[in-house]
Amino acid sequence: MGRTVVQITLIGLLLALASTLPNKDDWDIYSFHINSTVTSRYATTVITSRVANRMNESKEIEFHVRIPKNAFISKFRMFIDGQVYDGVVKAKEQAQQQYTEAVSRGESAGLVSSVGRTLEEFKTSVTVAAHKKVTFELTYEELMKRTHGKYELQIHARPMQPVRDFKVDVHIHEEAGISFIDVKGGLSTKALANAITKTHADKQAWVYFYPTVDQQKMCDSCGDQGMNGDLVIVYDVNRDNGLGHIKKSDGYFVHHFAPSDLPRIPKNVVFVIDQSGSMHGRKIEQTRIALIHILNDLAEDDHFGLITFDDRISYWKRELVQANSKNLESAKNFARNIQDRGSTDINEAVLQGARMLNAHNREGSASILILLTDGDPTSGVTNLENIQSNVRQAIAGKFPLYCLGFGFDVNFNFLEKMSLQNNGVARRIYEDSDADLQLKGFYEEVATPLLTDVTMIYVGGTNLTQTNFSHYYNGSEIVVAGEITDNNIETFTPQVVAISSNRRIIFSNPNETVESTGTVSDDRIQRVWAYLTVKQLLDKELQLSGPEKEKVKKEAMELSLKYSFVTPLTSMVVTKPPGENTDVFHKPKEGETSQRWPSPGGQPNLAHLTPASGYRVRVVPFATTIDPAVERAFESWFSSLDPGEIVDIYQLFTEDRGFYFANPSQSRKKRPTVREIFLDVFVEHYSLHGDPLQATDAPLLHRFLLKAENQTVPLCFDVSGVLNLKLLHHPSRELFVNGELDSVANGGFKRIFIHFKTNQHVEIDTKGVTVRDGQTETHLTGQDLVTGGRYIDIYIKFGLLIYFSNVTVIMRNNEIDIAAGDVRLVILVHEKNSIKFLWPVLRQHPSANNTDGLLALKSVVYEEVQQVPATKLKIKNQEINVTNGNASDYSIASPLMMNCWLTSADSALQRPLANFVVPQL
Repeated sequence: MGRTVVQITLIGLLLALASTLPNKDDWDIYSFHINSTVTSRYATTVITSRVANRMNESKEIEFHVRIPKNAFISKFRMFIDGQVYDGVVKAKEQAQQQYTEAVSRGESAGLVSSVGRTLEEFKTSVTVAAHKKVTFELTYEELMKRTHGKYELQIHARPMQPVRDFKVDVHIHEEAGISFIDVKGGLSTKALANAITKTHADKQAWVYFYPTVDQQKMCDSCGDQGMNGDLVIVYDVNRDNGLGHIKKSDGYFVHHFAPSDLPRIPKNVVFVIDQSGSMHGRKIEQTRIALIHILNDLAEDDHFGLITFDDRISYWKRELVQANSKNLESAKNFARNIQDRGSTDINEAVLQGARMLNAHNREGSASILILLTDGDPTSGVTNLENIQSNVRQAIAGKFPLYCLGFGFDVNFNFLEKMSLQNNGVARRIYEDSDADLQLKGFYEEVATPLLTDVTMIYVGGTNLTQTNFSHYYNGSEIVVAGEITDNNIETFTPQVVAISSNRRIIFSNPNETVESTGTVSDDRIQRVWAYLTVKQLLDKELQLSGPEKEKVKKEAMELSLKYSFVTPLTSMVVTKPPGENTDVFHKPKEGETSQRWPSPGGQPNLAHLTPASGYRVRVVPFATTIDPAVERAFESWFSSLDPGEIVDIYQLFTEDRGFYFANPSQSRKKRPTVREIFLDVFVEHYSLHGDPLQATDAPLLHRFLLKAENQTVPLCFDVSGVLNLKLLHHPSRELFVNGELDSVANGGFKRIFIHFKTNQHVEIDTKGVTVRDGQTETHLTGQDLVTGGRYIDIYIKFGLLIYFSNVTVIMRNNEIDIAAGDVRLVILVHEKNSIKFLWPVLRQHPSANNTDGLLALKSVVYEEVQQVPATKLKIKNQEINVTNGNASDYSIASPLMMNCWLTSADSALQRPLANFVVPQL
């Protein structure tokens, strides 16, 4: 670039943002109210924040709240200087178009982000003139779900500063009568306990939470930014053993059915537990603890079975047995000895569990199949649709399948679809310290079946939500909503038919009057119907394909738009005053992570440019001449950044406030602007990492070379992000080699795993090698490496069914050799910016022609077919676009920089890159 610069770390540079980013000390939240009204178990919550800019200049003011994941945002508005700015819910495609247009004008987008087990966050900001005020108002709605015999209304308080006028008002009205009410959560204890007032009177209850400013600073979850915690209102309603509670309004009804005075039904339950290698450590330990707790809770008239699986199936017993003390003790010993090993054959494991239940068809009992796994299928049948089809045929609607997905690496969509197809649900188990309690808590939800084959019948009803349920469990509730035909209450007759133990039972009350909300129009019952319908349509859409899927999706979207629900199919477009950013808010699906830095089109993501990656940036005077192509690429990217996200990144760096300038004549008191800083980050990246025209490459990328058979210039392609890649699959040898890409831009692999048929595994990282043979584990570290020609050989003895008898691991300086039959794999250890990474090379290819993986790829054959206006190559009669690029050849001990034809991964591989991505190592 030909200019004098001063090197500083990104931490110091980001800290220089202080004068350009919102400072919460500059504005005052003088009022923060949360008002929640619960009627017939349907909660409508309004959060109102009133903020004043106390400064003599305009300031950017932020509104940041957390809401329950199960809720739908239905309204957002801002009041500024007498004007009202409303959010509008639109179809996602329309919102995306509006977002794209906003980006072209230099505006940005927002996201409702998933932030944990039960919460999502909503965040937006607006510029407020000096000494002016703004009011933010957010409304969200949710149908309360009954579990463990109670409802829980979760309210999260995070005002970002102590507030003089802070109030939480909760009003609950239940026609059935409120049996009890309690207040829990981190904000209900110690210093804040006396800030809570609770009143309960028959059908109504009130909870008030009015903490003083001092209390907001002293509690366990308090600090300089005020409170940050939950208030949880717990309650239940009075119940009988009859038809339940039915309420109607304006031609709609909602029916809550939860009889309690019923005999429990003995159950048959099979637990199918993943013990593959990825369950190693805390996961398998927590699973063992939870399983032992669950076994202790089985009743003596229950029957149960245990299956563990990796690429093989292990049975405690091959048939279900009674839960007597002798069998339970034996099963607990089995559970204590579950060990991680091997790959993952989900298909065979679930089929064997279904077989056990089908073979144990006990009259008057309820059967349940529970699967716990943390990964994708990697052994046996691995096609997800084939597995789902096999499981659906094996279960044939006779009992529910519950899938528990452990951690965030699991393919939750696959488990969710398989559960829904078999009358069950999927639940994510978070890999926290209490994962064993999460597992036990889920089991307790289904531990006591009271009814099976439940059918809800409504003569004179139409447009009904789900009416058939395989099981009803103690402590839960069945909710059905619909329309009353012609709003004729006289012809509307509800009835429930179910099986209790071994007898058919009918719930009805022909003389009972359906309660009405009164003469005043009340659309809450209609909104309950819409909420339930949308939720169930989204579940149904997940199970379908083709035209049926599109039909259901369209129906769900139309209802979402009609009732202004922000769902996975819709977005809320938040309009702001002229010159302000237009935010587009999307509801994430389960498992989606927060997008810290929006980067549409695969553009640079600065979240990965940290000092830990060896990255350095330079602060450049804004007047410095920049290549016009880079300038244009920067403008496109910079316009997409969300200032609120910049604040979040800035807040991570609060210790050092130093900054530097390239031009010594500039005053140190004059901090660089946001634009100057990020222009420099952008330019510096491309001065270090190649062609500045490749402005769509993300900084966190890894470049791969693909040798050409008939040309001197190889192909190259980029893989973005931290992925697990399939390096080699050798079916004949039952050999799997997978690698985890490092989090360093332009690096290599962090870890490489080699799996063999039985329970032998080799794990390699930059520190050494770990060899696992059953329960035996051997570690070789850097201390074992020698340079004088002395090798370390490790021989692992295999079973007689394996085609070869041993594997040799030879460690040299910066090189690890793995020899297994006709395969020789060399793993080189490279170092860049003082950070080491691995690079695998297949020195001896297997003789078999059915191998798969990146290392098994053959040299590509191509020809140049066009040079103007852009270069094109032809591979297998397919033309692909390429540009000039360069890449390091890491397949040799001393890497060389090579020219290459840069193209997309899919084009270079002649198949989707996704075919080489594996969910676990």
